[in-house]
Amino acid sequence: MFVDQKSLIAPLVVACAMFMESVDANVVVTALPAMAHDFGHNSVTLEIAVTSYVLGLGVFIPVCGWLADRFGARTVFRSAIGIFMASSLLCAASNSLAAFTFARFVQGVGGAMMVPVGRIIFLRMVHKADVIRSMNRLSMLSMFGPAAGPLLGGFVTTYLHWRLTFFVNLPIGVLCMYLTNKHIPNISVRHPGPLDWIGFSLSAASIVLFLLGLSLIGGELVSNRDALSMCAIGAALLVIYAAYAQRTRMPLLDLRFFRVATFQASVLGGSLFRIGLGALPFLLPLMLQEGHGMSAFQSGLITCASAFGSIFTCTVVSRVLRRYGFRSVLVVNAMLSGVSMAACGLLFPGMPTWIIWAVVLLSGFFPALQFTSLNSLAYADIASRDVGRATSLASLMQKMSLGLGVPVGGMALQVSRLAHGHVVVTSSDFWPAFLVAGLCSFASIPLALRLPHHAGEEISRGSRS
Repeated sequence: MFVDQKSLIAPLVVACAMFMESVDANVVVTALPAMAHDFGHNSVTLEIAVTSYVLGLGVFIPVCGWLADRFGARTVFRSAIGIFMASSLLCAASNSLAAFTFARFVQGVGGAMMVPVGRIIFLRMVHKADVIRSMNRLSMLSMFGPAAGPLLGGFVTTYLHWRLTFFVNLPIGVLCMYLTNKHIPNISVRHPGPLDWIGFSLSAASIVLFLLGLSLIGGELVSNRDALSMCAIGAALLVIYAAYAQRTRMPLLDLRFFRVATFQASVLGGSLFRIGLGALPFLLPLMLQEGHGMSAFQSGLITCASAFGSIFTCTVVSRVLRRYGFRSVLVVNAMLSGVSMAACGLLFPGMPTWIIWAVVLLSGFFPALQFTSLNSLAYADIASRDVGRATSLASLMQKMSLGLGVPVGGMALQVSRLAHGHVVVTSSDFWPAFLVAGLCSFASIPLALRLPHHAGEEISRGSRS
C-alpha cells in the first residue's frame, strides 16, 4: 500500500512543476509575435528570449544533483518553485527585449533546479518495477500543460495582453509548494562530496557561449562573425571539459555514464530526436500566425492538438513497450516521429482546419511515445546511489537538445527565407525547417540499433497498464 501511495503522490507533485514549466514555455512561443511587435523586433529575433531560458537551465542543471544531495531534494525543489514564480513576475514587468531576456534566464535558473530535482524525487520514491506505470502518470499529468498553454496564451494575448499570461504560473506554484511540504520527504546524502567548481565553470561557459552564439546567427543583435566565434569558443571549452571529466574522480557531469548502453541510447541518441522535437513548438505557432495569418488564439486552438496526441500516447505506451521492447519501439517510432514532424511543413493557408488539426495531432502522438520511452529507458541500468548524478547529466542533455531545436529551427527558417528571396517569412519558407526537424528524429536511429534486444526488460516487463 505504501509503494502504491508513493507511485501516485510522486508523479502528482512532480507533474505540478512540469505543468507550470510547460504552460510557461507554450505561452511564450504562442505570444512571440505580439511580444516582437511591442519590443520592436521581428519574431525570429525573439528566439533569443526562448534560448535565454535554456541558458539558465544549462548553467544550473549540472549542479542540481549535488544541491539535492547536499541540502535535501525537498528544500531545493521548493526554492526552485519560488524562483520560478518570482521570475514570472519579472517577465510580466519587462519593457524591453533585454529585460525580458534576463527575466527568462532567471526563470531558467528556477527550472534548472525544479524539474530535474523533481525527477530525482520521483526516481527515489518509485520502485523500478513501477517506473513505466508511474512515468505514464507523470507524463499524462504534465501533458495538460502543453494542451492548456497554447489556449491560455492565445486567448490572453489576443483578447487581453501577453503580460497577463505570466500570472498563470502563480496559483500552480502555490499548489505545488503545498503538495511538496505535505508529501515529499527531504531526502539527502550524508557525504555528497565537494562541488566540482572547475567542471561547473567549464560546462557553464561552454553551454552559454555555444547556444547563445547559435541563437544569434542570422539575427539583428550581433554580426554573424561574432556569433560564430562564440559557437567556436563554446565548442572548444566543451572539448576541454570532456578531457577534464575523464581524469576527475567525481566530475560534475560524469560522462562515464555513457558507457551504459541504455543510458547512451536514451540520452545521446535521444538528444538528436529532441532537437527536432524542440523545434516544433517554436515553428508551429510562428507558421500559423506569420505564415497563415491566424490570431494567437486561433493558433493556440490548433497547436494544442499536439498535446492531445501526447496525452493519448500515455494510455498505450506501457502495452507497446511490453509487447515490442525498447529497441524495436525506438527504431520504428523514430521513423514515424520524423515523418509526422516533417508533415507539418506541408500545411498551407486555406487548408481545411480539420486536416491541419489531424496533422498536428499526429505530430504529438508519435514523438510523445518516443519521448516517454527514452525517459523510461535512461535509468534502467543506473544504480539508486547514482541517480542524482545521472539525472543531472540526462536532464542537461535533454533540456539542451530541446533548446537547441529553437536556434536550429530558426536558422533553417532564415536560410529558407533568404533562398526564396523574401524580406519577411511567408508560409512557403517553413517546410524546409520542418523537414530538418524530421531528419533529426531519423538521425537518432543508429544509436537505438546498437541496443541489445533485451534492453530495459526489467522495467518494461514490470509495467502494467
